[in-house]
Amino acid sequence: MTEYKLIAIDTSKHVFALHGINERDEVMLRRELRRHQLETFLQKLPPTEIVLEACGGSHHWGRRLAALGHRVRLIPPQYVRPFVKRGKNDRIDAEAISEAASRPAMSFVPVKSAAMQADAMVLSVRELLVKQHTQLVNALRGHAAEFGVIAAKGTGHVAALLERIAADPAIPAAAQAMFVELGERIAELATRLGELDRKLAKLHRANPLSRQLAEVPGIGPVGALTLALTVDASQFKSGRHFAAWLGLTPRQHSTGGKTRLGGISRQGNERLRTLLVLGATSVVKLARPGHRFGTTWLLGLLQRRPKKLAAVALANKMARVVWAMMTSGEAYRHRPAA
Repeated sequence: MTEYKLIAIDTSKHVFALHGINERDEVMLRRELRRHQLETFLQKLPPTEIVLEACGGSHHWGRRLAALGHRVRLIPPQYVRPFVKRGKNDRIDAEAISEAASRPAMSFVPVKSAAMQADAMVLSVRELLVKQHTQLVNALRGHAAEFGVIAAKGTGHVAALLERIAADPAIPAAAQAMFVELGERIAELATRLGELDRKLAKLHRANPLSRQLAEVPGIGPVGALTLALTVDASQFKSGRHFAAWLGLTPRQHSTGGKTRLGGISRQGNERLRTLLVLGATSVVKLARPGHRFGTTWLLGLLQRRPKKLAAVALANKMARVVWAMMTSGEAYRHRPAA
């Protein structure tokens, strides 16, 4: 039986492209398998290193193949892209995955358990429902403005807006029916979001790491739970590497020994970056002498820089603090107010 040093798999819904190499990095395997054939083929092999892209379904296959005795590693898709040759097909993608996995400095994504994915799914579903709720409220306000009925911004003014619409005799009956439909959908989503918020609060209380991270100023239960469920701090060498992965460090345009730094790169996990920046913005709004958020470092930064820039700098610092807490296990040490 042929023994492989590494097998790279380009996954899809139905067809899987395999690219296998031996100890001399010679290509020994190039073939496509249907979904139901993959496990049958791999279970006949001795324990082998299997590499996949960290995309849809990869964690499922990581668990299934690890149960067969193989060592499974996942590579972020953006790290595979530079190794794709001209053109694109499944075999070329599988070869690119193999090339990327052979690099000694390559970073990998840990395979998540089914329980971790289930908890993280609550966060993603809540985020989706929040977007839908926002879309419905904006649609309601936009259609109401077409009939000359306006209201202040915010979900707290939706009920008053619906009452004004219902009491306006100039609005046709057909439009009134659609406003009622929008109001019912908004109320239904608000109820669903309330249920999910209670579920998230329960998950937050049951997670010691999430409770610990929530002590950091600017990190609430949702942000702390998202960090606890989606971040493996051991994958990063330092807090700066973690902040760079979140896209909170400056983009470099350096050449010829001259260092040129631009704005933040905005690469990496957009959801986590958004949560940290929003939390930092709330801290900046409340920072003043004597307030617990008004540390000497932050107040001095606000004197030299605009508030938005200070919020991003604070988010960068929060990311480094989070990494230090997750790697050391220490609790957050509150700094005295200026």
